Amino acid sequence: MKNSIKIGLGFGLTSGVITTLGLIVGLFSGTHSRLVVIGGILTIAIADAFSDALGIHVSQESEKRNTEKSVWESTIWTFLSKFILALTFLIPVLLFKLDTAIIISIMWGLAVLIIYNYKVAKYRNIKPYKVIIQHVFISIVVVIITYFVGKLINLIFM
Repeated sequence: MKNSIKIGLGFGLTSGVITTLGLIVGLFSGTHSRLVVIGGILTIAIADAFSDALGIHVSQESEKRNTEKSVWESTIWTFLSKFILALTFLIPVLLFKLDTAIIISIMWGLAVLIIYNYKVAKYRNIKPYKVIIQHVFISIVVVIITYFVGKLINLIFM
């Protein structure tokens, strides 16, 4: 796989999991509204996917060694991976009770991170558990913080 594609795919998947989980957990704990959570997922899928893709684009352009083609490959793969992955979080929200869907979403997001990081670690010939623990830990911290932020917003404004 080309390096430019790996950059976009890795960034999009990681950002897609962490951002989407943070958003849906925060929205759920603050509102308990399926409609709000669905709106949040769609917003992340569109706005944040474009934002991350542009961020990767500008970052890759700033490095002299990147060709225009590789910059666009990273940009497109960042957008596609973030957009598609974010949309997958709609499935449990549409199929299950909202509290169950949030648990399924957390498990799905962590599974994506674990599988992707395992593959990256094997490719780099490093021990997978170190990379996996770091990234899962960060994701769990984001989920916990956004959960309590949602609760706090609910307490203050609802």
